[in-house]
Amino acid sequence: MGDTLGHCWQETVRRAPAALALIDGESGRAWTRAELDAAAAAWQARWSDCALAGRLVLMAEPNNAQWFHLFLGLLRAGAVPVPADSTEPAAALLEIAGIAGCAWIWQRDRLNPVTSRRPVARRDLCLVKLTSGSTGRPRARRFTHAQMRADGKQVCATMGIRPDDLNLAVIPFGHSYGLGNLVVPLLAQGTALVCAASPLPNVLATDCARWHPTVFPAVPTLLRALVQADVAPAAFASLRLVISAGAVLPPDVATAFATKFGRRVHGFYGASETGGISYDRTGEATLTGRSVGAPMEGVTLQWRQDRRFAVRSAAVMGRGSFIPADRGRINEFDELVLLGRAGRLVKIAGRRLDLAEIEAALRAVPGVRDACAMAHPSFADALAAAVAADLTPADLRQALRERLAPWKIPERLLVLPAFPQTLRGKTDRRRIGVLLASPGTLNSGPDT
Repeated sequence: MGDTLGHCWQETVRRAPAALALIDGESGRAWTRAELDAAAAAWQARWSDCALAGRLVLMAEPNNAQWFHLFLGLLRAGAVPVPADSTEPAAALLEIAGIAGCAWIWQRDRLNPVTSRRPVARRDLCLVKLTSGSTGRPRARRFTHAQMRADGKQVCATMGIRPDDLNLAVIPFGHSYGLGNLVVPLLAQGTALVCAASPLPNVLATDCARWHPTVFPAVPTLLRALVQADVAPAAFASLRLVISAGAVLPPDVATAFATKFGRRVHGFYGASETGGISYDRTGEATLTGRSVGAPMEGVTLQWRQDRRFAVRSAAVMGRGSFIPADRGRINEFDELVLLGRAGRLVKIAGRRLDLAEIEAALRAVPGVRDACAMAHPSFADALAAAVAADLTPADLRQALRERLAPWKIPERLLVLPAFPQTLRGKTDRRRIGVLLASPGTLNSGPDT
């Protein structure tokens, strides 16, 4: 396999074949490194008649041992895995396979041919990440073995994740976050993981009390659910490190989690194209909401016009430099502060308006947990916004009058207890747009 991710795994197995690799929380089955590797070899042998070398293969499996049998088996066969969400319907998976350029798709425990695509020319290609983008249409991002190994190395070095840790695996393995924090640490340095039986708080409490994981990569919605649930904090006593990524964690949730469980949450910011970008090493920035942490080890930021920045590291796709859609600045603590997405200008009644400015004004209102502004989905020359808060629209309007010019105040304000989330744990802006476009006239909906 050469100096590939698969070669790293072989070295990890050779060092300690009997060491724990994975626990299936639902069945209770524990797999050693040697057993996981043998299962991957058996998978490769079973499908040896298929032309897999150099071809992209879409795989949609939930978090379990089978995911690794398939992933490692594909690497053994010289294929390029394309991990997808296991909850996608069959028709959607076929569409994604076409977009990514896959020759095969793993469905219903078997390989099915999709197209007669030729093998890819690059022998150093490791896998393809799928990212939804702003339109919801998946985009395929190709990564080499060296880039994936670099991301895992930077994650472990910055966060202090050790070979003897036990990761609690709730986030999907195939997402960029799961690949960097769960998959590569296991393959490259042997950090074992326990696949949670369910993301429900009571089930997580049972899994933690039974298996004693030490590291918990999470998303804000999951942490909020744990804060609100009637679970015993003692069940999570084994956790020494709790991480939050996918979206900004509201400070009130970070504070409530620290108070209830006695553990600070460490904010983590990254992108599919770059891997990890910044990390809150102490948890203080996440508690106060002042930033998304300082750049990770091995990551440098190069600043450009309009608060844009390029991320440079050995983990970044392509030539090692990528400009995210976010704007930002560096604060007095040498931490990255995000200032909203670039290119989010709309024209309202002939005047240009920055949606990030509206969202920042809404988030500055005490009691607001999150905000999402957009051009009104149903009416021209009108602004709409949804807010996660316990306030009334009238309260919000009064607060905005002190912060914004009248023409910048949204005509429609929708107050929700919490924002809908995508499978990746991010705010589902498409769903919010549907809610904001509810039937009725413009004047009938400003305060609902």
